[in-house]
Amino acid sequence: MLLRFQVTNHASLLKEQELSLVAADRHAERAEAETPSGDFRAVPVCAVYGTNASGKSNVIDAVGWMRRAVLSSFRHWDPSGGVPRRPFVLRDDAAAHPSSFAVDFVLGGVHHQFGFSVNDDRVTEEWLYYYPEGRQRRLYERGGDGDVTFGRWLTGRRKLIAELLRPNSLYLSVAAAQGHEQLGEVYRWFRFGLRMATDQDFSQRLDHTVRLCQADGGRPGTPVMAMLRFADLGVSGLDIKEWDEAVLEDHKRITEALREALGDKVRVQEESKRRVRVEHRTDEGVFPLDLRDESSGTRTWIGLVGPVVTTLADGGVLCVDELDARLHPYLVDALVGMFQSRDINRAGAQLVFSTHEAALLGRNVRTELFRDQVWFTEKDPRTLATRLFPMTEFSVRDSTDNLEKRYLGGRYGAVPYLDDELLRDMVAAFRHGGVNEAGKAAEAVEGRAPGAA
Repeated sequence: MLLRFQVTNHASLLKEQELSLVAADRHAERAEAETPSGDFRAVPVCAVYGTNASGKSNVIDAVGWMRRAVLSSFRHWDPSGGVPRRPFVLRDDAAAHPSSFAVDFVLGGVHHQFGFSVNDDRVTEEWLYYYPEGRQRRLYERGGDGDVTFGRWLTGRRKLIAELLRPNSLYLSVAAAQGHEQLGEVYRWFRFGLRMATDQDFSQRLDHTVRLCQADGGRPGTPVMAMLRFADLGVSGLDIKEWDEAVLEDHKRITEALREALGDKVRVQEESKRRVRVEHRTDEGVFPLDLRDESSGTRTWIGLVGPVVTTLADGGVLCVDELDARLHPYLVDALVGMFQSRDINRAGAQLVFSTHEAALLGRNVRTELFRDQVWFTEKDPRTLATRLFPMTEFSVRDSTDNLEKRYLGGRYGAVPYLDDELLRDMVAAFRHGGVNEAGKAAEAVEGRAPGAA
């Protein structure tokens, strides 16, 4: 269960920004989860709205970066390569300011708080507390000098782990690699309890869906097949085969050549570990099509099925960037409704997503989002930094206010300002031959005579 995420100086998120999943109101119809103390309840769904380039995707990215730091800082970061962070760069002294991340979550029925700060070279702070019986107890703290101070509640080979600690690795990452049982539980929450769905991890999510499908034998009525068919994509099943070794070797060789030519930081889309074809049943039989021949919406849905099914079944948090991209609004509505539903979401699963889909705030949807589930992002016009703020900052009545109409009307901000004066200037430019001149210039660049076919 995620209660709160806090970030400072990551991408466009300059000043401290906080995303809370603690309910402001009680709604019996949604799958709220009670916190260990019983004082708060966590919401099952959190939506982040904002204009293009307002920073809403950076909110999701910040969660993902924190997760990757926990999972990868010790095993995969270059020991002498510093910290591969993304600070806010639209100021002169960007490197002088650390980036900070903190998260409150529930593990084993106990509230935990974990966080750290980094600069370009090293981890400058790190801390982990937990709250049994509602009291804060320190497990460990790491200061700017690199020394780690332990609380008496942390057991195991804690000093040995500290000796293995590098300046650019997290203590939590080292502890998990060394098999520390107590801290390994926290590490596993980041690995299995916090899942991401972005364009960069599609192949991993596809493999997740494939593994679940294979485990179920592709039988009708299983959660994976039910979700595939529910989407009304004309899908009757998946045909899954292992790739030929020669194909895998070719992809590996191409990837290595690209990285050698362009550097280690180049991102190469990983190939799925298996060849996946989508089966379509007609009156004349079953016809499999390669995944690349399917619509982008079909591929998007198949890549979401695995993480969604696992999160709903086991609990945890699923963070999705631009949930509405390439999916029909009805399908987005239904997916959000699965997490909101007390009948389906029995394990305390949570969905956090960025979106432009204002219809989710309206009255013509299956799923109703309430004011404590909606957040907005806006750019500061002076610094171009992102501000993240909740709908609860405004006077909102869930039962009577049309949230969609108010949002699109600009009541809460986070909508684009389209300057009509600039639009008139553009119309004038078109009228005075701007299009013809641009066309001639383009034809000249392409080496064609004006008017040539």
